[in-house]
Amino acid sequence: MNKELIVRSGSSDVDFALLKDGRLIELHKEADSSDFAVGDIMLAKIRKSVSGLNAAFVNVGYEKDAFLHYHDLGPKLPSLLKFIKRVSTGKLKDFSLKDFPFEEDIDKDGSISNVLKANQSILVQIVKEPISTKGPRISSELSIAGRYLVLVPFSDRISISQKIESKEEKDRLKRLVQSIKPKGFGVIVRTVAEGKKVAELDKDLHNLYSRWISMCKKIYKAGHPSKVLSEMNRAASILRDVFNDEFTGISVDDETLYYQIKDYVHEIAPEKESIVKLYESRVPIFEKYGVERQIKTSFGKTVSMSKGAYLVIEHTEALHVIDVNSGNRSNKAKSQEDTALEVNLIAASEIARQLRLRDMGGIIVIDFIDMTRQENRKQLYDHLREEMKEDRAKHKILPPSKFGLIQITRQRVRPETNIKTREDNPNGEGEVEAPIVVIDKISSDLERIIQNKSYKNGIVLNTHPFIAAYLTKGFPSVRSKWFLEHKKWVKILPRDAYTYLEYRFKDKKGTILS
Repeated sequence: MNKELIVRSGSSDVDFALLKDGRLIELHKEADSSDFAVGDIMLAKIRKSVSGLNAAFVNVGYEKDAFLHYHDLGPKLPSLLKFIKRVSTGKLKDFSLKDFPFEEDIDKDGSISNVLKANQSILVQIVKEPISTKGPRISSELSIAGRYLVLVPFSDRISISQKIESKEEKDRLKRLVQSIKPKGFGVIVRTVAEGKKVAELDKDLHNLYSRWISMCKKIYKAGHPSKVLSEMNRAASILRDVFNDEFTGISVDDETLYYQIKDYVHEIAPEKESIVKLYESRVPIFEKYGVERQIKTSFGKTVSMSKGAYLVIEHTEALHVIDVNSGNRSNKAKSQEDTALEVNLIAASEIARQLRLRDMGGIIVIDFIDMTRQENRKQLYDHLREEMKEDRAKHKILPPSKFGLIQITRQRVRPETNIKTREDNPNGEGEVEAPIVVIDKISSDLERIIQNKSYKNGIVLNTHPFIAAYLTKGFPSVRSKWFLEHKKWVKILPRDAYTYLEYRFKDKKGTILS
């Protein structure tokens, strides 16, 4: 398995495309105006607490107040409030917490009006970016994430990632972290720390501790609200979270960004520094690596899959519905149940990819093709869980219901990635699908016709002159590639009467093929 990160720099934002074996699986955008990124820590002020919600509304500088629920306060809230008060007034200049007297924990089932008051200063961390009409979701239980470790102020607890299965390794990591952990801080050990030496963990912990000290220095005389600690830039945070030995290349089309990423990779994995390349060709980087094409074909209401199958994806405020369709495919060698299982397994893989690609969160309801056998439904459920394993967002998958529906809840921390794939209609008003999508549909229909052997007197494609020219131009042309793949020549006839995206497959006698 090969993983590549393709970085495209624009005038006001940067796009990051994560490819696995050449296939686009994640797409991120970092805009210059992103003032409320997940992980940012703000010095804010309580505007009011609402007992009925057991929550407070907090002014963090966004047009809508941020929402802070009682369960997101953290047990050490009194210690945090005392620390902020003493630091902001200049009475406390030792930020190490080693001699800081901790207060009693708050009651886990208490009332927010008993612990927070209006106009009170508080440190909060963004846990969910502003989405639609809602302001940011925040927490006062702070954490600073590094490559191998997460530093948690006002805690003494050491937690090990559940994805590390070996008990011996968990015990080893716990002993190592216990020996280097500063007093007054808890530590979460991330999955990538498995097998790492104490020197690597200590270096990461030292960097996190330095960030904490730098943040505390900003609190003194800081305004309300103000950002006192920024999450790393998106390039570094993506590499921090996903970088591993499977990465074979990182290509960047901006020189400044190239050196930043190269320096960061040198820090976390010096042996991999050589895979960072500066892209200098005149061909746009997303076009060179096939990312632009995949964006056009992967977003939108309808998503095509192999062998004629497709997904229909509908969105609401908090619910996404995905319908799985087999298309016009028919396979005489298999029963209806076997065909349904095959399409469903293909769809499960594509759905797992779509959730990451679009960063869809909330509740996702999937209507798979009905299957009667229990073992097939179990195989589909297990396959979907396996495909979702690499998804870094917290998620839960429920077994198929008696109606064949599978429900997924997936953590939503930032707005869904929504890219317009339709283009202005060159023949008149309205919009049409991008031409690249149409070419993929034509190729998919041709594959199905040849597989089903539904032609007898050759294959003729009738299409708009623009599309006909595109399919036959250059060497190798799209038609030549069809011939090499299917060993069947397709005659292409331009039709002036056809609309821009209209096409028909016929045989030489004019019978429509389907």
